[in-house]
Amino acid sequence: MNALQLAQVNIARLKVAIEHPDVRDFVAGLAPINAQAEASGGFVWRLQDDAGDATQIAYDPNPLLIVNLSVWESVEALRAFTYSPEHLAYLKRRREWFGRLATPHFCMWWITAGQRPTPAKARERLKILEQRGSSAAAFTFSQRYPPKLSESSQM
Repeated sequence: MNALQLAQVNIARLKVAIEHPDVRDFVAGLAPINAQAEASGGFVWRLQDDAGDATQIAYDPNPLLIVNLSVWESVEALRAFTYSPEHLAYLKRRREWFGRLATPHFCMWWITAGQRPTPAKARERLKILEQRGSSAAAFTFSQRYPPKLSESSQM
């Protein structure tokens, strides 16, 4: 069996366009937070464009909806980064920049090592979480599943 890695997606709906001064602090924090992620133990890959982030990568027809998509060695590695003091300080300000979503905005799933999830596949995983709740196909920190490919991981 091939080694497995953890894919994660989180989406957010900006309150204003990415160029707007109200999100200046968010935009200024992208490079340092992304660098911290890349330097974190267990980091494998993240979706990015030529500018080094994913804010201009289309996830949805709504240009205010942005995506963060990455791959990690384990849930523990992702959790350690997510709740690190630097990233947590950034997370605590999210309501300044983002509106609430009515559907799930974050999930994880296991993939074969070397795979790179696409925004379309990530959207499918969030839909699975919304429709079925937490399962091996799409789960959250509060209800984790051990490294195992679900049937939908093999699509």
